[in-house]
Amino acid sequence: PSLQGGLGGRAPLKTKSNRLLRTKHEEYRMQSVIVVGAGNWGKNLVSNFHALGALAGVVELSPKLREGVTASYPNLPLYDDFQTALTETTATAVVIATPASTHYDLAMQAMAAGKDVFVEKPMTLTLAESTALAEYADKHDRVLMVGHLLLYQPAIAWMRDYIAAGKLGDVKRVVAQRAKLGKVRAVENVWWSFSPHDVSVVLELLNRPKLLDVQATGCAILQPGIEDEVRVEMTFAGGKTAHIHASWLWPINQRGTIAIGTKGMLVYDEVAQTVTIHHKTVDSELNHHDDGAEVVSVAAAQPLALECQHFLDCLTSRQTPRSDGWNGVAVVEVLERAQQVIDN
Repeated sequence: PSLQGGLGGRAPLKTKSNRLLRTKHEEYRMQSVIVVGAGNWGKNLVSNFHALGALAGVVELSPKLREGVTASYPNLPLYDDFQTALTETTATAVVIATPASTHYDLAMQAMAAGKDVFVEKPMTLTLAESTALAEYADKHDRVLMVGHLLLYQPAIAWMRDYIAAGKLGDVKRVVAQRAKLGKVRAVENVWWSFSPHDVSVVLELLNRPKLLDVQATGCAILQPGIEDEVRVEMTFAGGKTAHIHASWLWPINQRGTIAIGTKGMLVYDEVAQTVTIHHKTVDSELNHHDDGAEVVSVAAAQPLALECQHFLDCLTSRQTPRSDGWNGVAVVEVLERAQQVIDN
């Protein structure tokens, strides 16, 4: 089987597809966003919302980064002050791509000003702050979406649908790994930097079960108190379990997700962009059954573009985003509980 994903292949779009795409872009232009933060990741959000015709401006404190934005988008309104941007812009939504410690204040200010909000992961650094944002969004009818990018990766969406169709049986365990020689940070550890994506996938593939227990270990190798490698074990209602391994001090690039069910197993290799269905099971008498494997090829895809499109669609339809505020709360709950175990 093949996996068609996202903005897909490189072949020219058919005429009907062109018409549909133009219609979508016209809808997107009815919405507009300002992006707060044009740094390493924010610049990608700027690019994608600009390509979708929905970018109304950028807020950036750094003069150097503002110069870069001006060079790429000469006529785009730029702000060096968030409150000024909220007052002057006609944008309907705010996209926040600033350090995680600022997410709560910026998101709350934006919603209080009547704006819908997209906030990058992690939603906040505490469960209390995340819950407060989700509750405010509900009470005041704001669209609140969290940037859990992997939920918009076509491979993960395919796995979710495959599991939902019952083809994997009862999914008992999900294992995720995100390890490479990555950018080491001085203000957050690898767990908070790398793992929000994987926590969101674990919850998605297990159908968002209630969290019962978290066990975790961390190793601070390069800087005291900032873990470079973390391993977390989660137990959920219904006997489901999950494991996540994160490291930015790893000799090879290993990123992927494994789902183990009563009817088989799925392996997503994020580096190779393949999903393999393993028709392997162990029966009630502990006998192994191996009926081979088949690879699901993943078409070229741009999950960030899909994520940005989804946010604009939600602004138009007022639907609940796939990665809504309460999804952000569930992810931060796991992150916070694991950190508490590590610290103790």
